[in-house]
Amino acid sequence: MALKIIDHGTPEYQQMVKLREEILRKPLGLQFTPEELEQEKDHMLIAAVDDGTMRGCCMLVEEDPQTVRLRQMAVTGDLQGKGIGRALMTFAENLARDHGYQVITMHARSNAVGFYEKLGYKTRGGEFEEVTIPHYVMEKKLWRKWSNWQVKRKKIRFKYIATLNNKREKRRF
Repeated sequence: MALKIIDHGTPEYQQMVKLREEILRKPLGLQFTPEELEQEKDHMLIAAVDDGTMRGCCMLVEEDPQTVRLRQMAVTGDLQGKGIGRALMTFAENLARDHGYQVITMHARSNAVGFYEKLGYKTRGGEFEEVTIPHYVMEKKLWRKWSNWQVKRKKIRFKYIATLNNKREKRRF
């Protein structure tokens, strides 16, 4: 399974639209309008592809210079619960972090809140209706991940400070 960024208007993008319609729109009796799809050309489009077939997708939309919104998260029904959603979320979070965003938000369907909570997302406010079903605003702060070198440096510095503090304490007695 490959996780990747795809381009608007490509055959992969058409597969993404089809998957989202099947999973997210068709059960609600909704369809995408050409205007909605045209607006997506400026979004970061993310796909999980296996042997040329779209298995999952989502997109990131800039809300402001520090915040990005996750939208249209979908995984094929037969693969839900198999880790594809988690992998997509990790990929999307890393992508957002790499682009300098500090917070990721979303309008999560009420039946998906538990999934996002396991990934560290928190609900903000109460339930509201969107596309005819209950949703919650959720968000997560994106902390910078440290490289192994940075972690090692912090540990060494902490040990040095702890050693200094111990020597100071011994001198006091």
